[in-house]
Amino acid sequence: MHDKNSRRRFLKLGGQALLLSPLASSLISCGTTKVSTGSTPATNHKPQAPNLLLNVRDFGTTGDGKTKDTLSIQQAIDRCWVLGGGDVLFPAGDYFTGAIALHSNVTLRLEKGASIIGSPDFADYPVAQVRWEGKWIKGHTALIYAFDAVNIGIIGEGKIIGNNALGGRPNEKYPLRHPALIEPIGCNGIHFEGFSTSYHLMWSIHPTYCENITIKNLTIRSTGGNGDGIDLDSCKHILIDGCDIETGDDCISLKSGRGMEGYTLLRTTEDVHITNCTFADTIFACIGIGSETSGGIRNVLIENCKFTKAQTHAIYIKSRPGRGAFIEDITCRNLDVSGTTQGFLRFNILGSGIQDPEPVPGDEGIPTIKNFRFSDIRVNDVPVLVDGSAVHPTKPLNGLVLENISGTCKNGITLANVKNAKLRNINVSGYSGPLLSTYNVSGSGLEGAVAIEPPKLPEPIVAPAQPYKLH
Repeated sequence: MHDKNSRRRFLKLGGQALLLSPLASSLISCGTTKVSTGSTPATNHKPQAPNLLLNVRDFGTTGDGKTKDTLSIQQAIDRCWVLGGGDVLFPAGDYFTGAIALHSNVTLRLEKGASIIGSPDFADYPVAQVRWEGKWIKGHTALIYAFDAVNIGIIGEGKIIGNNALGGRPNEKYPLRHPALIEPIGCNGIHFEGFSTSYHLMWSIHPTYCENITIKNLTIRSTGGNGDGIDLDSCKHILIDGCDIETGDDCISLKSGRGMEGYTLLRTTEDVHITNCTFADTIFACIGIGSETSGGIRNVLIENCKFTKAQTHAIYIKSRPGRGAFIEDITCRNLDVSGTTQGFLRFNILGSGIQDPEPVPGDEGIPTIKNFRFSDIRVNDVPVLVDGSAVHPTKPLNGLVLENISGTCKNGITLANVKNAKLRNINVSGYSGPLLSTYNVSGSGLEGAVAIEPPKLPEPIVAPAQPYKLH
């Protein structure tokens, strides 16, 4: 009964969001597609065959790495768009530029030896409403950005290089959100393939409110805090295939909004397929699911990937009371994991991420979590196999599968507040202490578990005096 009421509440709030938020309604994609299950690969989207090929050199670009080519590049993109769409070609050269806007039915084609290099001047990046840590705020657009576009792409063997002077968090000197590297917002039909990126202290690729995304065979390099590789923010129907990602922060992060704003808008990240990728991280996790989960995250498939280094965990599922919504149907299979500082897997639903000033109150604000599946996992000397003790007893994890896990670890599995668990064929060695430690866990394969103390719970979140309204 509680789950049904919660679902009704989600649907009700989602309907209110369309009426109350001009921003949300302006960013809703014009296309519709069928939602798939977590085990079904997302659509491999490719742009339509180009009707036109325009060379940026014909519009006055110098490609000398010193002269700002912003206006010439934008003219090429704009003309391609008004003539019905096609490809904008970047021959070999260094194209120094401020922010450029992609339009519908336009693909940037980067030849080998072509580099788009970002300007160091904040004034070269327009100011708009952008997402930052789950909230819509005033901030700079990305080096390459798009609003409400359809069938856009960036392909080829070239490079996109952000200016390291722009990275970092908003601060007293630069109070607006800093530019991401590539950021489509409210777009439908995105294809990124073949190129490499470099940036520092800020997100590299940040689709927000987008659908039908293919990210394939990219080489992504970023360093420093906030140096995420790919952040999927309230997006659906995504394929990430064959990418090599080495980052300062999360290699891939899945988000959907924070606090009452994200919960009211209820834009879910769903139908995500990550496959054939290699990950290395030097500050946090390789794949982070959360902690901004107020719009919900579901139907995620991660398979056939290698995790070679992580400062914390290879996979970290995270949220906290005050987020609300759900994380469900997360499937991970056929993974190789090594080089982690803390472990293979952690799920922390009690205290990850900053609390929103306007959190979702009461039991409604405790995220619903269910159906986490991990199978055919090979680990090499991970400090902890699974840390799954930070789960709220009011909404326990319903459905956890750990099966066919092999390799070496220093410590085993810790679980709390889990029902319908299934553990099978856990064949690891090298650990000290018990293989399995539990509190309030039911299911199969739990024989020999050692009892642990319950997790410490955060203080309940009290409802505000006045109901929340988008503002």
